[in-house]
Amino acid sequence: MSDEQAISAVVHLYVDGMAFANEGALRKAFHPDAAIIGNYQGALEWMTRDGFIKAILDTGAAPPGTQPEMDVQMIDITGDAATVKVIDSFAGERFSDYLSLVKIDGRWLIVNKIYHLHAQ
Repeated sequence: MSDEQAISAVVHLYVDGMAFANEGALRKAFHPDAAIIGNYQGALEWMTRDGFIKAILDTGAAPPGTQPEMDVQMIDITGDAATVKVIDSFAGERFSDYLSLVKIDGRWLIVNKIYHLHAQ
């Protein structure tokens, strides 16, 4: 599997994990020390991976059979570092997510997520 394919697989884990409140998928996609940062409802939100996962689980899963929105705009890879821009939806809100990934022990992990919430 190429690095681009491996990174795409991690992005799919992330988006599906959010859409279907799949804790295992989210834990597999994110490094334990990852940070999730963005402005949400007028305030800066700065979460840990576990805080982010809790927020996803508290919101709940999309109905079965739902096709999550995921539009990968860009993947940029340099050695063992990568950046991905993905447009996705969660709980009826549309986001632009900027994901930073690092290849650790042969496996790509999201180490940082910065997001922008689009106006409704």
